[in-house]
Amino acid sequence: MVNLYDAKTQLSALVEAAAAGKEIIIAKNGRPRAKLVAYRETARRKPGRAKGRIWMSADFDAPLPKDVLEAFSGGPLDE
Repeated sequence: MVNLYDAKTQLSALVEAAAAGKEIIIAKNGRPRAKLVAYRETARRKPGRAKGRIWMSADFDAPLPKDVLEAFSGGPLDE
C-alpha cells in the first residue's frame, strides 16, 4: 500500500511495477482509495461470428404449454 503523496512522486516507478504484474493499492489517510494494475488488451466482440452455427426452431417464441406454465408457477393456472 502506498499513500497518495508518495504515489504522486513515484508514479513512473509504480506504473512499471504494475506493468510487471504487481498490484499497487493507493491510500489516502490510511484508507485504500484505488488500485493500480497492469493494462490488458481485451478482445472486442465481433458481431456475426456465429452466423450459420446457431439454429432456432420456428416455434422458439411460441407460448409454453399449460403443464409447463403450471410447473413454473407452482400450481394450476386459472383460465
